[in-house]
Amino acid sequence: MTWDPKKYNEFKDERSKPFDDLTSHIIDKPNLKVIDLGCGTGELTKKLSQKLTNPIVLGIDNSAEMLAKTPLGNDLQFKERTILEQLNVDEKWDLIFSNAALQWIDNHNNLFPKIISQINPGGQLAVQMPQQNENILNKILFNLVKEEPFKSYLKNWSRPSPVLTLDEYAKILFENGGRNMTIYEKIYPLISTNTNDFFDFISGSALTVYQERLNESEFGELSNAFKKRIDMHFPIVPSIYAFRRLIMHAEF
Repeated sequence: MTWDPKKYNEFKDERSKPFDDLTSHIIDKPNLKVIDLGCGTGELTKKLSQKLTNPIVLGIDNSAEMLAKTPLGNDLQFKERTILEQLNVDEKWDLIFSNAALQWIDNHNNLFPKIISQINPGGQLAVQMPQQNENILNKILFNLVKEEPFKSYLKNWSRPSPVLTLDEYAKILFENGGRNMTIYEKIYPLISTNTNDFFDFISGSALTVYQERLNESEFGELSNAFKKRIDMHFPIVPSIYAFRRLIMHAEF
């Protein structure tokens, strides 16, 4: 996917709140070997490293644009690599961390056991993802791309969210040795101050998978239609968008 760090970071404060909730569940131990799957600009990767005692931290991301913004830090490295490429590397970790990234990878019934297989005994998994199947902006967009002319523009392609239910993740973690599990959904409300706020928020993430498959004119049509649908659903400013995120932590 093509990422715009500037657009993504317009909502940096909103995106950092679930990070703080997720990291509150991590058990700090000295010298943890940590990987951040889908680290983006690396700003939160550095923040994670600062919360731990003498960790060695690697952040990986497949976006060169995002990685160009990564910070410097002691025992902090970044590599351009997809999450699936990383999972094919024979290496184990004391903490596997992922903040708002795994929702871009399909087939979580296979993905999560693979991730867990790379956790050292006594290690931890900490994951946060938007609950895309429940969030209204994702629903509006998913329904819209199934309509004409976008259905034809996209050659009947769309991307259903791979995010599972809380029960399904609990089962996966348990069956793969998870213990002391914490799994919950939390609403992080966004309040609009103008009519484009909610569109701007999602355009830096879920809309990007369609942008790369459409030409400029087609994407412009989709963006305008999406804005109109959002305005129909949120006709009043200010409005509240109850943005749901899934947070999970487990020991292994």
